[in-house]
Amino acid sequence: MTDEKRNDLNSNESTKKDSAPPLIRSTRKERGRQNKSAADTPPKRQLWVQIRILPIWLRVILVLLLLAGAAYLGALVGYSSIGDGDSSDVFKKETWMHIMDIINGKEL
Repeated sequence: MTDEKRNDLNSNESTKKDSAPPLIRSTRKERGRQNKSAADTPPKRQLWVQIRILPIWLRVILVLLLLAGAAYLGALVGYSSIGDGDSSDVFKKETWMHIMDIINGKEL
């Protein structure tokens, strides 16, 4: 073979290498997925589907409302039965001013 033919062969091989698509590396999981066909794998059973009856924002509102209701009932029961006061007086401004004066030390 002459040098010209060798150069032509080398140039053809280099163009083939340049025009070939680059190799794509894949992970083991991807290769495993490629090897299995759809007919070979059994259909997956879905065991649990979570359906939310109440959205999260509604749950937050409900918790806040229940917390406010518990505070209301706690103040009502605490003032009327434990404190020997009238149950309607617990939400008057004068009652809370009196309690704050006792806490701050203005009244004994």
